[in-house]
Amino acid sequence: MNFELKILGSASATPTQGRHPTAQLLTAGGQQYLVDCGEGTQWRLLEHRLRPHHLRAIFISHLHGDHYFGVFGLLGTMHLQGRSQTLTIVGPPGLDEVLTTQMRVSGMQLAFGMEFVCVDTEQVAEVYADAHLTATTLPMRHRIPCAGYLFAEQPRRANLLKDLLPPGLRPAQLARLAQGHDLEPDDNLPAGLRHAAVSAPAPPSRRYAFCSDTLYTPDLATHIQGVDLLYHEATFLHDLHERAAQTHHSTARQAAELAQLAGAKRLLIGHFSSRYKALEPLLAEAQAVYPTAELAIEGLLVSL
Repeated sequence: MNFELKILGSASATPTQGRHPTAQLLTAGGQQYLVDCGEGTQWRLLEHRLRPHHLRAIFISHLHGDHYFGVFGLLGTMHLQGRSQTLTIVGPPGLDEVLTTQMRVSGMQLAFGMEFVCVDTEQVAEVYADAHLTATTLPMRHRIPCAGYLFAEQPRRANLLKDLLPPGLRPAQLARLAQGHDLEPDDNLPAGLRHAAVSAPAPPSRRYAFCSDTLYTPDLATHIQGVDLLYHEATFLHDLHERAAQTHHSTARQAAELAQLAGAKRLLIGHFSSRYKALEPLLAEAQAVYPTAELAIEGLLVSL
């Protein structure tokens, strides 16, 4: 099953030439999930030939505009394109009120349903689950209620080893084995067949942690230990760590320090301040602590 992340926007609040507000597309098992939706996100989807019609859910971290101003326009486009499938929207208190007020004032009547999931941004709790993944909130420390999300792939099935399968198995028996079940004794298999005897252990589920706008919070590491991929905001260089603290943001060094504490296998940094025309200094600062850190720049595709 594919499990990959596409970066659509890497900028912080102020518009910057060539960089766009925060938005990411997570794909798991062919299903697509939008993580934050800054202004113009639907244009980014169009540029990358991604169809919003296929979105299963939208996850919003907080109600600063650079993280959700693109939602209403995206909903209107999906309506005009004939979407009928219910869309799940996960986010902090007030998001449902904002969107329903916009629809009421503009007279928009969507042709599809919306299911709002209001999250407690101060708790670690599972807030979404389907056949492909689960999403758990991660408390962020920002100026307003803000949640990060830990996305975890649903447990994967063990792989059948063809060389160990006895000949003559019927399709129904193969299907049962593929689903992880043992086979009962019958005329074809007098002794039955244990699934464990003909399979390799299932690979571990892959996990992606999205840490949106936040003060440096070492305690987060306990909730994302060993995560396959960590995205952490890095609004400032560390020489502006006091400014970062005042605005409830993090520095590139702090993002790397959290990745190190968590034992993350891979780190992306983003949400860059518009004061930085070149991003190499931010990358160098992160790599001084976490050598394989990467920039979450527009168009980057990460497969896990």
